[in-house]
Amino acid sequence: MSTFLWVIFPYICLAIFVVGHIWRYRYDKFGWTTRSSQLYESKLLRIGSPLFHFGILGVAVGHFMGLIIPQSLTDRIGISHEMYHIIAMAGGIPAGIAAVVGLTILIYRRRTVGPVFSATTVNDKAMYAVLALVIFLGIWNTIAGGIFTIGGEYNYRDGVSPWFRSIFWFQPDATLMAGGGDVPAAPLGFQLHAILAFLLFAMWPFTRLVHVFSAPIGYFTRPYIVYRSRDARPGSATGTRAPKRGWEKVG
Repeated sequence: MSTFLWVIFPYICLAIFVVGHIWRYRYDKFGWTTRSSQLYESKLLRIGSPLFHFGILGVAVGHFMGLIIPQSLTDRIGISHEMYHIIAMAGGIPAGIAAVVGLTILIYRRRTVGPVFSATTVNDKAMYAVLALVIFLGIWNTIAGGIFTIGGEYNYRDGVSPWFRSIFWFQPDATLMAGGGDVPAAPLGFQLHAILAFLLFAMWPFTRLVHVFSAPIGYFTRPYIVYRSRDARPGSATGTRAPKRGWEKVG
């Protein structure tokens, strides 16, 4: 089971992530969108969307620093483990809270506004549930690992991070997550967070999350849009003849 969870399952999810996006782009280009619902409701959207997107951007930056950058590198430049943990909590907790609050508002809006709810697919509902669990577990791991530590602090940069990097080096080491020998197992919260995160990657191509890879690069090269005035003139859409000469009407 440990081999399946920490070696086979991540590769299955990543394969679905890559192949699914290629399939979606090839056969569903017109569906490659967020299916914007701003026309149905905009007040809650104006609050929830910026909170969620800026929060999740901060979470992504934190994950990049924690998973991709080795601890040996931060040690070399003089950032101790304690200092790194303080920085991670100072940036990660506010970003996570912003993401949770924004996502809560967006889910509430999608559930209570009739037209928005009708435009929500089953895949999107499942995606929202998994995404909410991933964010919640991430915040819980950060808080529990730094404040409510039981049985000694777990340094995920010694376990989860090397395991994550080993996947992309095609040398996955399941013991870094499941434990074995002198290597301690990752706490359950970290294990669930990792499994659900990879599950979210597998769901990604089939939901509105594909809009993350939509960059409006064509806006820089498209021709200008010409706007014409609607003043009345012969042959125009707002008048069939020129206005009469004389005094202009007041009021």
